[in-house]
Formats: sequence, C-alpha cells, structure tokens
Amino acid sequence: MADQDEDFARMFEGSLRVQRFEDGQTVTGTIVAIRSDVAFVDVGGKGEATIEVTELLDDNGEIDVAVGDRIEAVVVGTAGGIRLSRRLARGAASARQLEDAFRSGLPVEGRVERVIKGGFEVKVAGRRGFCPISQIDVAREVEPSLHVGRVYAFRILEIRDAGKSVVLSRRALLEEEQAVRAEELRRSILPGTVLTGRVTSLRDYGAFVDLGAGVQGLLHVSEIGWARVAEPSQMVRPGEEIRVQVLSVDESTGKIALSTKRLEPDPWTHVAERFAEGQVVHGTVTRHTEFGAFVEIAPGIEGLAHLSAFPPTGRADGWKLAAPVGSSASFEILGVDPDRRRIGLGPVPEGSVRAERTAIAPGARITGTVERHESYGVFVFLAPGRTGLIPLEETGVVRGADLVRELPVGSKVEVAVLETDPTGRRIRLSRKAVLAAAEKAELQDYAERADAERPEAFGSLADKLRKALGR
Repeated sequence: MADQDEDFARMFEGSLRVQRFEDGQTVTGTIVAIRSDVAFVDVGGKGEATIEVTELLDDNGEIDVAVGDRIEAVVVGTAGGIRLSRRLARGAASARQLEDAFRSGLPVEGRVERVIKGGFEVKVAGRRGFCPISQIDVAREVEPSLHVGRVYAFRILEIRDAGKSVVLSRRALLEEEQAVRAEELRRSILPGTVLTGRVTSLRDYGAFVDLGAGVQGLLHVSEIGWARVAEPSQMVRPGEEIRVQVLSVDESTGKIALSTKRLEPDPWTHVAERFAEGQVVHGTVTRHTEFGAFVEIAPGIEGLAHLSAFPPTGRADGWKLAAPVGSSASFEILGVDPDRRRIGLGPVPEGSVRAERTAIAPGARITGTVERHESYGVFVFLAPGRTGLIPLEETGVVRGADLVRELPVGSKVEVAVLETDPTGRRIRLSRKAVLAAAEKAELQDYAERADAERPEAFGSLADKLRKALGR
C-alpha cells in the first residue's frame, strides 16, 4: 500500500510539472480548438500554445487541419504564453512574425531579387530586405549575379520601422551549419586517417587543405613528397583535390597536420641495397648548414657532405664555393647508416683521380692540400675523411724559415707516405722525401745530359782514323 501511495505521489507531481520551452525549439502538438484568428495547440505540460490561423491555410486559403490533428511547429515566443509558427522557416507572413523571428534568431525565407550597391535586394514576407554582399555566402568567389532568383534561408540582423527596414544574413546560418558539421568532422579526424581534401591556398611553408565543412589542415612542404620540394606550387595548386593522411591533431589549438608523402613507399627502406661505402654517386646540393652540405643522391634520399670532407681553402666558408646550393657533382659514399637515416659523403673533384684508401700506403706519392698548421707539423687533406701529418722534420723547410708562408693553408703539396696505422686513420707523410727524390732526379738528368754533350777523347779519334785507313 505504501508503494502505491509513493507511485501516485510521483504521478501527481509529474502532472503539475510545467514543461519548459525555448525560442527556436521545434515541437509537436495536437490542435484542441480553432477560433477565427488563432488555434490552440496542446504541446504537453500545463497550458496550451497558440498559433495564428493564417499559419494553417493552404494555397487556396482554406484551413488544412482540424481539431485532433497533430502538427509540427517552431516556438517563436514564450512571454505571456507560448506562440508557435509553422510558416516561419518558409517565409514570414506578417510584421509580427518578422519581429518574433528577429528576437528568437529563427531563420526566414527570402528570394534574392537583384544585385544592388553593396549587396542584394531580398524579398521576404512581402517586404524588401537588404543582404550585404559579405553576408550572402561564406565564400566570395561566386559571381554575385548567380544568386539572383535563388530562395535562401536568412537570419534577420536588424529590423526597424515596423518591418519596413530589414537587414539579412545568409552567411550567419551557413556558418552555424558549417560549425555543426565541422564539429562532427573533427571527431572523426584521427591520426592515420586518410581523407580527400581540396587545396585552398599556398604558402612558402606548405599548403592549406580543406577537409570539408571549413575544417582545414596544413600540408607542410616537408610532407608533400619524399624528394625535397623547394616550392609547394611545384607539386600542388589551389583548387586541386588530393588524398592526404592525418599526421596529428592538436586538441588545444585544433591544428591538423597532414601528409601526402606518407601515402607513398619510404625510399629509405632499400637504402642498404642501393648504396655502399666507397661507391661514387651523382648528387645535387640542396642546402648548406653550419656543419656541411646536404646532397640529394636519389629522390627522397639525402646525404651529408661534412665540411671536413672538402679540401681546405684557407677561408672559413671556402668549402661552400666547392658545392654551391643547386649544383650537381660526384660524391663518394663514406658511410651508410639506414637505421639512423644517415649517409656520409665526400666530394670527388671533376677531372681528378679519386684517392682510393688502398692507394694511401707506405711508399705512395700523393698530392694533397694543406689543411692547418700545428707546432709539431702540418696537416694535409688527402681525400674525404683522410688527413695525414707532415712532421716538422719532414716538411723540407729550412729551420727558422716561415712555415706558414712556405706552405699556406689551401695550397697543393706533393708528399710521400711514410707509414699508416692498421685503421688507416693515422698517416705520416714527408715532403722532404719528395724534394730529395726530385733533387736526385734532377742531378741524374743533368749528369746524363753532360755525358751526352762531352767531346770524344783524342785517343778514340786516332783509333777511328787508323781503322778507317786500314792500318
């Protein structure tokens, strides 16, 4: 019995609860009475709503509903009672309804009549309204005349003089609809998702792509392709539809990072099969850094030619002159590390014989470039990654002479290899040995020439005369 009393109390309390309605809310109700000017509609809760009879007329001016019929309508006012409208979204029919639509923010239908200065003349509820050109659409690329004759839903921005002056906006409604779609779309955009978008604009750092509903993502220039792209316009253009993969979504800022290169095979996958240490390749210098030059040796594959791999010039940035950005040249692969995506390179000067590691052996004579001076000798650049030392006693420079002036940085010097360690990293050189060999060669050449020019001895000449006379 106690449970029944509690159920009855809850039912009684619910019957007294008044349902709350808000402007713009769509409701369904039952017509309970029709008067000459208004009809009463039961929308649930305590009390009834009213709707003007003119809202219930068909094209012939006849009431198209009867008591007991259910209708769907929009709440246009709640002060002093609930007022409904069934025709508001199709075009308000009275000044009062325009006022209701303005206060509640509900849309009204209007027909674009013609283009006028600054915008459009729109016929709404039998009245002339004005829609600024900036408020007709979310995009302004459309030719204004294309809107003429179209029927659109508008929001009333301003209303004066009992509805005689009405300012309208279609853009406000489109942006609201777009915001709803954008929110739904954003919930579906996750890292790894592949989408089709339209390129909207280009910047030096990449391209903005519309993914729908005004949601845009950035396709950074580094994510357009595996090969280095200098200008986004080389690969994409505004208005073009492209497939992109979502890299990341910043929840705090809403920024979306996109990529097209991730939809293609990674060229580094087979680097170990294509490139090996000691191999000579042709590449293009793409950029300079403080520690060397990056060189593209295949689409999407770059190696680093460290500044130490370039012959010294005596200038801090002299190596840049040997490999200007955009230039192409031959390079030797000094090392390959696929896991770290790194390839070490060394320049191979055009027209020169590459100094093979096996050629730098004791007894070999090589021409190198003076790299730097130390108190104990002179370092000589022999090949990328191969530098040898001429000890002071092997420089061939007279004691007390100016070594820096005799062997300036960047100058060519011929040396003999005295010894190397097993790793080939420590190389001892001698210029004195080359100079001594050259001096010995000159003396020998001089001696041979002197012998050739010396006159024959008298005795020899007499012997020849006797032989000729038959004595």
